[in-house]
Amino acid sequence: MLSAWRGFYHWLVRHHGFAVNPAVGVRAPKAPRPLPKALSVEAAQRLLDEKPGSPQLVRDAAMFELMYSSGLRLGELIGLNVDDGRLDLGQGEVTVTGKGSKTRTVPVGAKARDALKAWIASRAQLAAPGERALFVGGRGRRISPTAVNSRLGAWARRRGLGQHVHPHMLRHSFATHMLQSSQDLRAVQELLGHASIATTQVYTHLDFQALAKVYDAAHPRARKKPAPK
Repeated sequence: MLSAWRGFYHWLVRHHGFAVNPAVGVRAPKAPRPLPKALSVEAAQRLLDEKPGSPQLVRDAAMFELMYSSGLRLGELIGLNVDDGRLDLGQGEVTVTGKGSKTRTVPVGAKARDALKAWIASRAQLAAPGERALFVGGRGRRISPTAVNSRLGAWARRRGLGQHVHPHMLRHSFATHMLQSSQDLRAVQELLGHASIATTQVYTHLDFQALAKVYDAAHPRARKKPAPK
């Protein structure tokens, strides 16, 4: 709206003799920055505690475990290849290239390693000949972002989570749970591959919200008094 007024008065100044543009210098209100949505620890456990059967479900389990275990972005996950040495299950680590062509190496947890080993053993049943992508879709080629998002949504519904779960939520959950446990903001920044720690600090607000709920429930002077009968 402010931009429209500024442009309108600029036109009046230029073509109709207005002396000044009163909208110049008026600053727009700062829009609130929504906090990232993360799963609770219990919801994350419920989401991932499933025994997959088909090769497609084995693949899905490996993708979701890896994203939650290592805080990968969707593009970083999809970009992994099976033959480039970036995924080292022996050492328990994966190397990815994220935003700004920044490369980082992050740990891969035991649950994710087990899921990845199961997927690699089943991968030939889905992958097209010569396909390098670690994760492949229905046609045997590198899986698409849309397919990952769709599969995760269906997985969450099947597990009865009752909320929309998207791939980046697994990264948010990784960051939130790591920060809650370690309180080490700098380490979480490195694991996420954030160029600025200010980007990582948003997760401290999530942590504070959880602490505030505990405070409200536990502190005798914070609890609301019961309504008079």
